[in-house]
Amino acid sequence: MTPEPSPRTVPAPTTEALRHPAAVLWDMDGTLVDTEPYWLQAEMDMVHGAGGVWTAEDGLQLVGSGLERSALIIQSRGVQLSVSEIVETLTNRVREQIAEHLPWRAGARELLLELREAGIPTALVTMSIRTMALDVAARLGFAGFDVVVAGDDVENAKPHPEPYLRAAELLGVDITECVALEDSEPGTASAVASGATVFALPLHIALPPSSAYIRRETMVGLNLAELSRAAGLSKNLS
Repeated sequence: MTPEPSPRTVPAPTTEALRHPAAVLWDMDGTLVDTEPYWLQAEMDMVHGAGGVWTAEDGLQLVGSGLERSALIIQSRGVQLSVSEIVETLTNRVREQIAEHLPWRAGARELLLELREAGIPTALVTMSIRTMALDVAARLGFAGFDVVVAGDDVENAKPHPEPYLRAAELLGVDITECVALEDSEPGTASAVASGATVFALPLHIALPPSSAYIRRETMVGLNLAELSRAAGLSKNLS
């Protein structure tokens, strides 16, 4: 039997000075904000409205995927709309729900604010469309992100590494010196493939232990020092 990979853990604090990550790259749905239930409901309403069958389990299979892939699967359940029409309809419904209530993930804004106060470059890297990403960013109450890379900004959706590579390029930093925060399997795969140090923060979907990323069950208490230690960027004082 093949042994299960050991999960990565964060090194214990040392007396060394910590060199901070070059940037911290954030996923949005499920990581910064707990909007996955909004997407699940919008998908269910659309398919049921077309007379098809759609369950919560069906929706969970799409968490972290690009919207075009999701739209093709929804089409296969009987929705007689084009891919672009499905994406637009779903996005508009989720934006309506966000306008009523935006559920931030516990600990997310606190960590993001710490990063901004420390002068760490940040990017929002999401497969939602840019208008929705900008809606969310505008609700933070402070300037949270230097750049936004959205699903309509890239040719290849997660799990392809392009979104994270594009974010590092726009920030002018080396992706291997960045930390990425993700909640889904496609998202963690994308970030790992890009070369970033990855924190896996599962919310609605369990993620297996893996040596490819550092799994943490909550963002509460997560801080810049822990991100720096995890990235292996500490150096001796000289």
